[in-house]
Amino acid sequence: MTIVAIFNQKGGVGKTTTALNLAAALARRGHKTVGIDFDPQAQFGAIAGVTVHSGDDSIYSLFQRNRPLHEMIQDSASGIGIIPSHIELSKVDALYGKGYNAINKLNLSLQAEKTEGVNKHWIIDCSPLVGVLSLNAIFASDGIIVPVSADYLSMKGAVQIQKTLKALERVLKRRVNRRYLLTRFDSRRRMARDILLMAETEFGADVCRTLISENVSLAESPSLNKTVFEHAPNSRGAQDYDKLLDELMADGFIE
Repeated sequence: MTIVAIFNQKGGVGKTTTALNLAAALARRGHKTVGIDFDPQAQFGAIAGVTVHSGDDSIYSLFQRNRPLHEMIQDSASGIGIIPSHIELSKVDALYGKGYNAINKLNLSLQAEKTEGVNKHWIIDCSPLVGVLSLNAIFASDGIIVPVSADYLSMKGAVQIQKTLKALERVLKRRVNRRYLLTRFDSRRRMARDILLMAETEFGADVCRTLISENVSLAESPSLNKTVFEHAPNSRGAQDYDKLLDELMADGFIE
């Protein structure tokens, strides 16, 4: 069982695309995989074809009434189990505050799932804000993937996340395992090559060797409510996410 959070404070960097297609790559190889949509925008679940009309049927009910995670999992066409989100999830910060009990809720629930003995991988698509939701994901995860699109503002956001994670280590009493994943990469653009060099200088061995290329199929698949593997399994985008999974499993980031 590996718990991976996909987090970046900047939008448009491929956060949900990475969460969805990494989960799909795992499911395609026969691994039981659950995606938790931890973003009130609910795009992860919507793309996977799983939406709900009530917050009680979403991950919000974990906070509202401590509902067990396995009760909320819904099947999707891609083979990923989905725990959907709902706009009511945006109330969590205001209603529950940032006390330890609030930010440790997902961690406790996932540990309870582990005692059930069913080996699942959990992929969390985080809210882009540093708040109760993203802190829950960081506290619960074995590792964090930070997607960084090949532009300067995204790189600046990744540096800020590095500072946030270092500050949290004093509370967690451990180093947060992390990988920085370059997305929307076009080797023909000098800026993309510059960002790669900057990332390697700043983050060293935490930068993924796999690069997610700018790819039409990746851009199209969300509008069709499909993963890239369903939409274009032979595309460069599908190949890149398969390579990413190979890399993460080879170095033990995903067991």
